[in-house]
Amino acid sequence: MSLFDLIIRGGTVVTPDEVRAADIGILDGQIAVLQASLQGHARETLDAIGRHIFSGVIDSHVHFNEPGRAHWEGFATGSRALAAGGGTMFFDMPLNASPPTIDAASFDQKLVAAQVNSLVDFAFWGGLVPANLDKLEELNERGVIGFKAFMAESGIADFPRVDDRTLRAGMKEAARLKNIVAVHAESEEVLRPLRQQCEQGNRTSIRDYLDCRPVRAELDAIRRALDLAGETGCALHIVHVSCGEGLALAASARKLGVDVTCETCPHYLALTEADVLELGAPAKCAPPLRAEPIQASLWQGFQAEQIATIGSDHSPSPPEMKTDENFFKVWGGISGVQNTLPILLTEGHVKRGVALQLLSRLTSSNVARRFRLPSGKGQIAPGADADLVLVDLDKTFEVKSSDLFYRHPHSPYIGRQLTGKVVRTILRGQTVFNDGTIVSQPKGRLVKPVR
Repeated sequence: MSLFDLIIRGGTVVTPDEVRAADIGILDGQIAVLQASLQGHARETLDAIGRHIFSGVIDSHVHFNEPGRAHWEGFATGSRALAAGGGTMFFDMPLNASPPTIDAASFDQKLVAAQVNSLVDFAFWGGLVPANLDKLEELNERGVIGFKAFMAESGIADFPRVDDRTLRAGMKEAARLKNIVAVHAESEEVLRPLRQQCEQGNRTSIRDYLDCRPVRAELDAIRRALDLAGETGCALHIVHVSCGEGLALAASARKLGVDVTCETCPHYLALTEADVLELGAPAKCAPPLRAEPIQASLWQGFQAEQIATIGSDHSPSPPEMKTDENFFKVWGGISGVQNTLPILLTEGHVKRGVALQLLSRLTSSNVARRFRLPSGKGQIAPGADADLVLVDLDKTFEVKSSDLFYRHPHSPYIGRQLTGKVVRTILRGQTVFNDGTIVSQPKGRLVKPVR
């Protein structure tokens, strides 16, 4: 009889391809056996009857803002919130740290902070800005997951946007390094004159902000990024796509041989511009939330599997930065990392009948494959890291600020009823979150892509 560290019995296992009853035997932090009615003993046995077991969420798009701006969030609070939402790994964006992650020295600073404070595993994006083209190789050697560039002003002074010339050069270098470029796809050339018109007319309302970031700005940037990716042979990832037209452009480019994938975020699937008008600052983001018909087109692309990954784009700030009569000056970022999986289950599975297998792909296995994580990540299979989340699909709960682990517990989801409650999160065989409580000390490790 085999002896395991942990056996999870009686659960319903969700993989990218199937949903089935199975027991999971875990040894030395990895899944050793996956089978029905597992024979053997363990130091600990977990009863998972009535629970669905997913591979831990890998959130490829967060802003935890450390070092330098940990008072906005930080690895300690951000990673705990992620774990409370079923997450076992995150990819931190480069721009809100101070210094931003644009060279080897800044990468090393961020690594020290994450190793001390992160509850879960992590990877880092490197930045692509006009002044660091000669630093991409050293970032690549450090193990960045890819290079992030903004095609519009980022809102962070020391992380300037790229023009097409810089983006082309960065993509050429990334292709040489066999790494990926992610773009914030909004066209500054479209946005600037609209913004200037509002400034000149003293138009500063929520409605004015929404009108100044139209879909056409997103589509213009997506077209240009696709053209440059095709020209340079660079792998391209378009983050936070907010409209079905953007997904369709990428799908057409893929048919022509462009190596491109798209991400969207839970807020574009669950919220519309009506929520921004009602809630104000907690629902401000860029690209902004769209009108219902545009959201419907995004869902059509979702169900056609034109989206490869889901990222929260968790981008918090202190409360004082979310308060201004001029809505253009309000910090644009949605706090949502703790609710990604419940939102997808509610809006996708419960309301629209989206298969659980697809949600598993979007939140875990697709992320691991696209960003070339080691084979142990993003799957429930023998030999994989035992990164798991147990969910009660029958449980409906209200999002309350008192339950959020964020440093600043504001969120557009407060007061919403969600179905599908995370009850336990397991990282490499060890429980880190259980029934509303963090039960572990920081144990996160840097995960590098496999070249």
